[in-house]
Amino acid sequence: MVFSSTVFVFLFLPVVIIGHFLLPRRWRNGWLFLASIWFYCWGEMRYFPLIVASSVLDYVCGLVISGAWRGGDIRTLEPGGPRSRTQKLALLASLCGNLGLLAVFKYFHFFVDNWNAAMAAAGFAAAQWHPDFTISLPLGISFYTFQTMSYTLDVYFGRTRATRHFLNYCTYVSLFPQLVAGPIVRYADVAHELENRRVTLEGFASGASRFTVGLAKKLLIANTVALPADRIFAMPGDHLTPELAWIAVICYTLQIYFDFSGYSDMAIGMGRMFGFHFHENFNYPYSSRSITEFWRRWHMSLSTWFRDYLYIPLGGNRLGPARTYANLLIVFFLCGLWHGAAWQFVFWGLYQGVFLCAERALAPRLAGRRVPAVLAHAYVMLVAMVGWVFFRAANMNQAFAFLEAMAGLAPGTGLVYNVGMFVDREVLLAIAVGAVGSLPVVPWLQARVTAWIAARAAHAGPAVVAAEAAWSTAAIAGIALLFLLSAMELSSATHNPFIYFRF
Repeated sequence: MVFSSTVFVFLFLPVVIIGHFLLPRRWRNGWLFLASIWFYCWGEMRYFPLIVASSVLDYVCGLVISGAWRGGDIRTLEPGGPRSRTQKLALLASLCGNLGLLAVFKYFHFFVDNWNAAMAAAGFAAAQWHPDFTISLPLGISFYTFQTMSYTLDVYFGRTRATRHFLNYCTYVSLFPQLVAGPIVRYADVAHELENRRVTLEGFASGASRFTVGLAKKLLIANTVALPADRIFAMPGDHLTPELAWIAVICYTLQIYFDFSGYSDMAIGMGRMFGFHFHENFNYPYSSRSITEFWRRWHMSLSTWFRDYLYIPLGGNRLGPARTYANLLIVFFLCGLWHGAAWQFVFWGLYQGVFLCAERALAPRLAGRRVPAVLAHAYVMLVAMVGWVFFRAANMNQAFAFLEAMAGLAPGTGLVYNVGMFVDREVLLAIAVGAVGSLPVVPWLQARVTAWIAARAAHAGPAVVAAEAAWSTAAIAGIALLFLLSAMELSSATHNPFIYFRF
């Protein structure tokens, strides 16, 4: 089931919300758990046992690590304190179990294909392996395995206390708003709300507004710019022109941001409607002035996951420049591989890591020098867009063909395929709105209006009251308009899943 579908928006979500409000508080987690099972099994019933297996494994390992698996009080472990052999083995079992699931279901064919290529290159064709079966990628496996691993790691490092309440734990793992594509939620962030949460009218309204904004991002912008991007990337390479290559990359740059940030907005909004408060996952990354800043703003739940559970344990930046650069490259190599089992994702990850290392190395030389904001922003966008070519391309050959075309070395003449075949007024409008919407224009405007009203609140007159009412009315009308336009798009749109569903 997809968030941006009529079944979800007008049937599933309203039924779950009504049930959540009508049921006594002690039954609400059970209701959300059942709803989450139904949500996942709608299209992935055969792989639901994987979520169960991952959840049970980490639940048991968490109790073993806490030292209370045979009963007794559960206490938070002392951070940095000694750990027994049993506790270490329990953590190892959790890590091996979850990473083993990823290795089998996400990387099996990647390993087989590269093994066969290596054997063929070495002249050992007889050593190639051609299995008689295929393994498809379970929906959301990259997200929920990282989420359950974070639970056992946090218990082990003394960052949170293990839980004996199995239903609450299963609700945390399977919570449908963020189950399939994040944000990656840590147990410590929602532990209190699993046991005692309140849904206020203000919180529900805020969540509904956030959900509507995310839905509009997906349906009105991401889906619109996806059409030319998909069609141009599917073109024969010998007909590619520089104009077409740039249009495709610009559209995909907007598509991936509005697609994924739209999903995150919907997840965060639904969380608020049920009384949960998930951390932000995007903070206008295209407004960044360095790649380092970009990764503090893009997919923040994943970035902080790799920082806390890999980069810092590897030594972070505490062991000298060479080790810091190596740690960054390791982290982004694995970040690329996490996104997809293909070499273009590995290259994309290392590409990002190289720029992070370069910025860190050049930082002392640039200290005190003011780089024009326009140039810094242009640098970030160019690096990001070149990176998205590898992220979107079907293989490395297509990625380099697009880069050649973007550099003006395209083989196409424009006689067979031209820009007019892919770009119309709707696409141009989506690009324009997307370009503005990807920058913090609305928050800036809201802050200015709020500051103006606050400065005059002590001497509230008719003008101030009218301005405040007009701003509130405009905000409500804007949300209502976005929902109306999204509903109209839903009635005619075809199935278009979120990009990160395949990760």
